[in-house]
Amino acid sequence: MNRRDFLKSALITGAALGLPAGMDPLLTVLKAAERPDLAVVRGTPPAAITRAAIDSLGGMKRFVSRGDVVVVKPNIGWDRTPEYAANTNPEVVGAVVRLCFEAGAKQVKVFDRPVNDPRRTYRQSGIAAAASALGASVLFTDSRKFKDMRINGSSLKSWPLYTEVFEADKVINIPIAKTHGTSKLTLGMKNWMGVMGGWRGRIHQRIDESLVDLATFIKPTLTILDAVRILTDNGPQGGNLADVRRLNMVIAGTDAVAVDAFGATLFGMKPAELGFVRIGHQRRLGSMDLAGMNIRRITL
Repeated sequence: MNRRDFLKSALITGAALGLPAGMDPLLTVLKAAERPDLAVVRGTPPAAITRAAIDSLGGMKRFVSRGDVVVVKPNIGWDRTPEYAANTNPEVVGAVVRLCFEAGAKQVKVFDRPVNDPRRTYRQSGIAAAASALGASVLFTDSRKFKDMRINGSSLKSWPLYTEVFEADKVINIPIAKTHGTSKLTLGMKNWMGVMGGWRGRIHQRIDESLVDLATFIKPTLTILDAVRILTDNGPQGGNLADVRRLNMVIAGTDAVAVDAFGATLFGMKPAELGFVRIGHQRRLGSMDLAGMNIRRITL
């Protein structure tokens, strides 16, 4: 037996020891090896491309187990309807909620801390209706549930964060891709500002470091970037349809830095041009080396 065959045999034998009876260890190992680093799916409708992206990563059952309480964190920051690309697409959120329940989730909670009036943003975004129709608990943040937590980051040492995120079994981040005046773009890592209490504007002085601190502390199970519509100017709030570009795309992965790195390319930017992506890569939170990744591209 040569070295390659020996290593493959050892890998399969090791995997077999942890498998339930009756499962094919070779097939299981090969399937895991084939999983891409990122799934990039283009097409319509949004729910279908979201499902295809998650299926490409191994399906929602890879991420959500029976009985789990799952937090789904979209961007619901602004009093805008979906065509303005200021909030996460409601059909993408709905697809994720549905998949969580299909995987056996006991409860799915959907919430954000909006900038505009919460009741209007939840309604105008279409997210409240889409999520609640599928049985999710759509929550307004309660000020009593923000708890000061020790982040111990390079910039953020402590901050009041929403406890629902840390009490859940799994956390899924669903940002929308759009421009931002301070951080250049708002993607996955910046979406965590929606679980921060207090005056969030204070982190703008060192926003890139702060975003990486947050992403390192929260560690989502999965990041799904909504690029059905992207906001190419005047973000993050928008308000002019001329600033919206329709891509009909969803990007999904377990590496938050990689998802944001790919998001940069949607705006004609290199990943390293985004400070939070570069710092996340340097701190080994994830990788921005897209050329070295297995990226599965699918068109429906």
